[in-house]
Amino acid sequence: METYLVGGAVRDKLLKLPVTENDWVVLGETPDSLLKLGFRPVGKDFPVFLHPETQEEYALARTERKTAHGYKGFSVYSAPDVTLEEDLIRRDLTINAMAMTADGRVIDPYHGQRDLELRVFRHVSPAFAEDPVRILRVARFAARYSILGFTLAPETLELMQSMVDAGEVDYLVSERVWAELFKALNERTPVAFFTTLKVCGALARIFPELDNLFGVPQPAKYHPEIDTGIHSLMCLEQAALLSTSPEVRFAALVHDLGKALSPKENLPHHYGHETKGLPILEAMCERLRIPNAFKTLAQQVMQYHTHCHKAAELRPNTLTDTLAALGAFKPANGLEQFLLACEADARGRTGLENQPYPQADLFRIAANAAVSIDISDIVNGTLQGAKIGAAIRQLRIQSVTEALQAYKSL
Repeated sequence: METYLVGGAVRDKLLKLPVTENDWVVLGETPDSLLKLGFRPVGKDFPVFLHPETQEEYALARTERKTAHGYKGFSVYSAPDVTLEEDLIRRDLTINAMAMTADGRVIDPYHGQRDLELRVFRHVSPAFAEDPVRILRVARFAARYSILGFTLAPETLELMQSMVDAGEVDYLVSERVWAELFKALNERTPVAFFTTLKVCGALARIFPELDNLFGVPQPAKYHPEIDTGIHSLMCLEQAALLSTSPEVRFAALVHDLGKALSPKENLPHHYGHETKGLPILEAMCERLRIPNAFKTLAQQVMQYHTHCHKAAELRPNTLTDTLAALGAFKPANGLEQFLLACEADARGRTGLENQPYPQADLFRIAANAAVSIDISDIVNGTLQGAKIGAAIRQLRIQSVTEALQAYKSL
């Protein structure tokens, strides 16, 4: 059986990066011949099989022909006469269109090694324009490899822009958008995902909620960067430095969506943006089928980030009620994630990237004080119904008040 290592494994081997999974292409075989060898079929749209021992993916060499809009609009041809070069040319970027033999020899008909050295993302052929998912993939590769100095080839950027203009990205389905977004949020520089989409015009089509923030001014006194879109990306950048959690990064990115709704006569001020953005976030999460864990944290950060920034000014009862709304008194809670996203917001401003964020400590002190109270007398006493909750709340407020006084007296 004639097999070659292909795609990302070859690329990362040549970059001397860890290889997380191996993909193989098989030449001169048929589905029946692989089945007889014990391979298990897993591909729905084209012939992909799992190796009986390693469980790695082996795909029969194939060609594709565009038949309709979207990433599913292809007819696939797979037969023993398909060559390795024909299989490689259907791939997205030259750096992903290389193969490697068992003895380490690189087969590179489309100059992927050259583009690795040049640190360039370049499309293999005009067929790149047939699949809108490739725009998302290039953006995700930017999130992964921009730290190594990779940039987008001018001709590839032009092709991506033409795809956007032709409406091809409008056929992207939510599952694929979220899959690529999730991967990008887990990369080292997720901001590059969004800047790549912005420069080719795809951000407005795929993530209009974020694109609407660009050009919206903020008070220069508090936001030297002024532009809300730039601030949102700076928050994501800071979140990526503070946490590896994709939920934290997403929450930091979208916390100011409501500023796009601020009346022009009020600009650069954004009164009530914390709650105005909630319906936008809800619709975005619904459209892209974003998991509840991401949505819940993003909602909390959006609604209460201003409270966190003003922690030192909050009355003990307001601080206690905010913590309750955040679920901070439950054994399993996301308070630390909330605080990280708020810190990313505070640092996501020009010249303020390294400022301390003592507000987080105030929230922690208050939360610890509130959960340390003994409620046994209240629960086992004569109070009933809502009066029990009200009594517990007062006990928490008292504990928070004492804890904050002790902290401020240090």
